[in-house]
Amino acid sequence: MDANVVTAVNSLTSRWAHTLAPGNTVISGLGLWPLLALLATAADEPGRTELGEAVGVDPSTAASQAVELIGALDETADLHAALGLWVHQQLKLSESFGEVLPTELTGTLVGDPSVDKANLDAWVADHTNGLIREMPLELTPDLVLVLASALSLQTTWARPFREQIKHVHEGDWAGSWHWLDRTDSDLDALRVHDDPVAGALTVVTVAGDADVDVVLAVASPEAPQADVLSALLAAIADPEGGRPGSALLRQAEQGQQVAPAVTLAQTTAPAPDLTLALPSFSVSADHDLLALRSLFGLTAVTTDPGDQGHFSAISPDPLAVGQANQSVLARFHATGFEAAAITAIGMTRAAALRPSSPRLAVALTQPFAFTAVHRPTGLPVVTGWIQTPTEPE
Repeated sequence: MDANVVTAVNSLTSRWAHTLAPGNTVISGLGLWPLLALLATAADEPGRTELGEAVGVDPSTAASQAVELIGALDETADLHAALGLWVHQQLKLSESFGEVLPTELTGTLVGDPSVDKANLDAWVADHTNGLIREMPLELTPDLVLVLASALSLQTTWARPFREQIKHVHEGDWAGSWHWLDRTDSDLDALRVHDDPVAGALTVVTVAGDADVDVVLAVASPEAPQADVLSALLAAIADPEGGRPGSALLRQAEQGQQVAPAVTLAQTTAPAPDLTLALPSFSVSADHDLLALRSLFGLTAVTTDPGDQGHFSAISPDPLAVGQANQSVLARFHATGFEAAAITAIGMTRAAALRPSSPRLAVALTQPFAFTAVHRPTGLPVVTGWIQTPTEPE
């Protein structure tokens, strides 16, 4: 897989993660990046440059890199990835359409919202193993093009957890929770990184039995959520960085907290080991990507471009991005991890995005007069008054 693309996806994810409000949430920069890359290749200036900066690769090659990325992901054991493209049956396409978008993926929008919704929702369910069942777009009659990506993964832990109910008596987590714990002989599944912003960061890798791992991270309670998320992504990019658990073991004393959430304890096992305990979790989120349009390079292509449009390589009709949303979920449980993300971008004819002209709406809901006028002379032919509505003869 292209290392430059990996770096670009991680960078996009980190920038997005830094904008998230505190609280349970989940995002997929990997789900969004290919769509922005496709748009970058297809867009006219100034949107082309703006999108190129957001995706971090040359716009001229971004679309092909997006297709290659999705193909490479879909070849892995635990991860399924797909791109979808639907075009309204009445949209005129440019001769260059096939050079900027993957025509082999193209489906049809018929313009009937109920029919289009059923088709798109079926695609979503099929490509997420039913974890997500709806395309996160409003299917309106003026929608003429939809780009979507689907990601789903289901992995089983190489070493499963034990599940029990744990009672927390005080603090923010007071209550009863499904708690997971396990013991691992691999001390170096734990690493501690010294992040310049978040400070000491404890990182634990939970290995899956195929090709997907889940990496957990914790810093001091005072570290802001955004800084911890960014530090985690930096740690993932440097898997051999930081101090491994085996080194921490040699430096610590009994009962000492050696890193955030890590204390040196004792075991009756014949060799040192690593224990991990955490609550099982299930989190989902819906994101309006246009709320962060400048971050994602979507500012120019969502404005009214007049008669030219932002995507002349797709269609001679003036097109602009009208919607961009993501639905994503993640579940961490005793035997494994599953997640899915659907990211979708909808285009409309640019005229549909223009502010409407003023309208004077008259409703005669009270008694009114009328007259019939002879136009050449201005003479009233008949004149009358309607006190109440009458039935037609």
